[in-house]
Amino acid sequence: MESILNALRTPVTLVILLFSVIIHEVSHGLVAEKLGDPTARRQGRITLNPIPHIDLVGSIILPAMAVLLHLPLLGWAKPVPIDIRQFRDPMRDFAITAAAGPISNLAQVMVYSIIFHVSMLLGWAFVAFIGWWGIYINLLLALFNLLPIPPLDGSRLIAAAMPRDMGWQFLSVGRYGFMILMFLIFTGVLRPLWSLVEILHSAIVH
Repeated sequence: MESILNALRTPVTLVILLFSVIIHEVSHGLVAEKLGDPTARRQGRITLNPIPHIDLVGSIILPAMAVLLHLPLLGWAKPVPIDIRQFRDPMRDFAITAAAGPISNLAQVMVYSIIFHVSMLLGWAFVAFIGWWGIYINLLLALFNLLPIPPLDGSRLIAAAMPRDMGWQFLSVGRYGFMILMFLIFTGVLRPLWSLVEILHSAIVH
């Protein structure tokens, strides 16, 4: 069984990661819609169908490389489109919409935790394996997205607490966000994040 689980590690991880980031993005879209912005709905992004959400680099290439090469796991789906002009209070509602993503991942942690512990009691090794990875991936997604680095969700929460002009200027750094994040990841600055994820994961599964 152990050899089978090892062989399935990469595809299982990629499938869980893909659907975890899809639920994350759909949550953004649903909350934005509730707050007055139907853009994601109009563009067909309020769906669990993976095709409209797949980002070739973030959903497939980078996660597969991370798993195969034992690098820090990272991945994303295409961000759902949000038109802040549709919001009654753009900065506040943008922050509320942002919070929906990490909250959805924490909710998934709870679901996968139940799956893991029930499966362990019943001796369902493969299902427990799925639960184990589901907990890890969603803890990582929740904490990573809460980093206060534009355009991650945490930056929008921080911006909402700033004076409005300063908040929008802070969010404008998002155009360089990908480069900043790659630099922080590959220089090891964010290594404590993965350590924290492992500590929390261990606490949940034991």
